[in-house]
Formats: sequence, structure tokens, C-alpha cells
Amino acid sequence: MTAIAIDIPEDVLAVRDGLRGFAEAEIMPRHAANRELFEDQRLLYREDGRFSDELVALIGEVRRTAAEAGYYTMCVPEELGGGGLGHLAYFVGFEELFHHCGPQNWLMLYAISHWAFGPSRLLERVTERAREEILEPLMAGEKTMCFGLSEPGAGSDAAAIKTKAVADGEGWRLSGRKIWTSNAPIADYCILFAVTDAEKAAARRGGISAFLVPTSAEGFEVQRVIKLFGHIGGDEAELAIEDLYVEPWQLVGELHQGFKTALYGVSLGRIYNTARAVGYGRWALEQALDYAQTRETFGRPIADYQGVTFPLAESASELHAAHLMGLNAGMLLDQGSPAVKELSMTKAYAVQAGFRAVDRAMQTHGAMGFTNELGLTHAWHALRVVNVADGTNEILYRTVAQRLLKGDVEL
Repeated sequence: MTAIAIDIPEDVLAVRDGLRGFAEAEIMPRHAANRELFEDQRLLYREDGRFSDELVALIGEVRRTAAEAGYYTMCVPEELGGGGLGHLAYFVGFEELFHHCGPQNWLMLYAISHWAFGPSRLLERVTERAREEILEPLMAGEKTMCFGLSEPGAGSDAAAIKTKAVADGEGWRLSGRKIWTSNAPIADYCILFAVTDAEKAAARRGGISAFLVPTSAEGFEVQRVIKLFGHIGGDEAELAIEDLYVEPWQLVGELHQGFKTALYGVSLGRIYNTARAVGYGRWALEQALDYAQTRETFGRPIADYQGVTFPLAESASELHAAHLMGLNAGMLLDQGSPAVKELSMTKAYAVQAGFRAVDRAMQTHGAMGFTNELGLTHAWHALRVVNVADGTNEILYRTVAQRLLKGDVEL
């Protein structure tokens, strides 16, 4: 039985079902076998806040195993050697992993190549030499990457970046700061964005370029790991770029047109975060429904009380809508539509709906909802973050309003 009337292609459904089996065979057992590691932050992180060697090894195992099974690169374009399945499969696959695995089996994050961590359509824009040097290990899950766009003074307003690329012979020298660079502490490569024409950038008519940089390059430094929610480590980092030399073959896309690359990456991030919100929200709702039918107060299951079940029913309605919006956005993108308004609405709505679902599930569980073993707080943290990541809800509503005012009123 399904609540979705949309015809999802058979190959996408087959991949979805295969990912569920992959998670049960390769991801959940790794968490079970390394429970002490995952439950103790002192083992999970190094003193400098980076992932421990044991965790990095497990992440690498999942990437490589998923690559061998064909899941890791399933949405990478065929011309790059991937499966070419597109945005709908990207949404459906990630939603299945988040829903089925829940937040505690989080190695599933690495079962499909995340747009900022591994190969994606972004690599269509790199030069032939860059493809020859980096594509094979990235596709195999042996190497990983990050996406250096945000800066201390340029978050939502990404076009306001200050990192500069100054011409030096045939190449450029980059200097600046980056922040909130996910996966940077373990990445082998970074796509760095810098101003190459200050006048064009100031007028917001281009002037920003993207460059592919090995993280081992002289002048590239992970300055610190940014710690969130009281954790002692993490995978967000602040970068210091000092007089870093790049050659012409490291340019990604056209000179001065790097912001197009950035916007495409962010669009993929919005599909991903929609899938995360819907998946975690559905998982949390199911936990709450199970608990409400077994937990008794005053001689009756708490599911008998409307104060408990009506909020859950409201979340079910919201998650259903968010699920449909995610499927629709993925299909629009696969049809070649930029879907600017639709994707903005989808991400903003879904991340709020998912967060409310987790919060209501925590309320249903009472004090037990705050405990580590249930995992609800893990999902709460993750979805609180995605209400900001890849475009805050306010920025997304601003985009929607701008599109509406320009006459794009189809709903």
C-alpha cells in the first residue's frame, strides 16, 4: 500500500529497495559492531576535534563498498562514469536511507555521493586534466572533497565573498577565509570560490570563479574544526587560504562565472536536505506512534488522548505534503526546469515540517525523548541545522516572493 500516486520510474524504485538492503547489510552492522565508538565522543573525535582515525576508516569503507555496489555514483552523469539517474533518484534514495536507518545509523550519509563531498554533476565543469587526476579515485570512493563557498561575512549572501584570486602569470594566487566548509577536515580536494574581477563581483554580474584545489596544497589550511551543540568535534571547518597558487587546469567552469557552479551545488543541497527532513521526520513519527500505543498513563495508552495524537496527525499531514513536494521538485529538475521557486518552497517547507515532527515525537516520549539511546535528539540537531544550511528559510522565502512578483505564480 502506498500514499503516493505519482508514478516513480521502476529503476528508481529498484534502487530505493536496493539501498534499503545495502543499509541492512553494510551500514547497520558497522554501527552495531562499533557501538562503543559511536556512543563515546572521546573515541569518535581526536583532541583537535577531527574525526578519529577509526571513524575515518569506517566512512571510507562505506564509500568504497557503496561505489562497488553502484550506489555511491548512481546519480553522477554517465559521461563521468556514473549511473546518470538524476535528481528524482537522488531524493528518493536519500529519503529511503534517512527513513530506514534513522539518525543513529548515520554512516548511511556516505552511501550516496553527497554533492559537496564526492562526485556529482559539478565535475562536468572541470578541465580534462582535472578529470584525469581526480575522477577515478573520487568515483571509487577512495578520495573525497569539500565545497569552499561560505565566508565569515558572506553566508546567505554568498555573492559577497572576499576571497581573492589575483592573476600571477598564467595562473592565480588565492587568499581569504572560508567557514562552514563541511567535510573539509577529511577532504582530499576542495572547490574554492574567489573573486577574479572585483568590479563585476561588486555589480553582481559575475566576477567570481571556482577552482579545484588539493587540500594538501601549500597555502591551504584547515584552521579549526567548528563544534556544534556541545559536541567535542565535528566535520565543519574554517579554512585559511594564504597565497595559494592555482594553474589554469584547476579552473572549474568559465572564468568569472563560478557562481553558476555554486548555485547548482546549492540546488543539489536543497534536494538532499529535503530528503533528510522527510526521512528523519517519518522515522521520528513512527517511533512516536509505536510509543503512544504502548505507554500507559491513568490506565490507558496515551494514544487515546487527542493531545498526544492530534499533533502527530498534523505532522503526518505535513510530511506527506513535504514528500510530494520533494518528488515534484526532483522531477521538475530532471525535466530541465530550473524550478527555482518550487525548490525554494520545497526545502523551506520540508525542513520545518521534519523538525516539527521530531520535536513532537520527543514530546510524545516525555523525558525519554531526550535520551541518547532513542536517537531523537540526534535527528533534532540535524534538522535544526538544515533549517539554515544551503539557504535559510528566510532567504528561500525571499526567493519565492521575488519569483511571484515577477509573474511566476503557477502553483
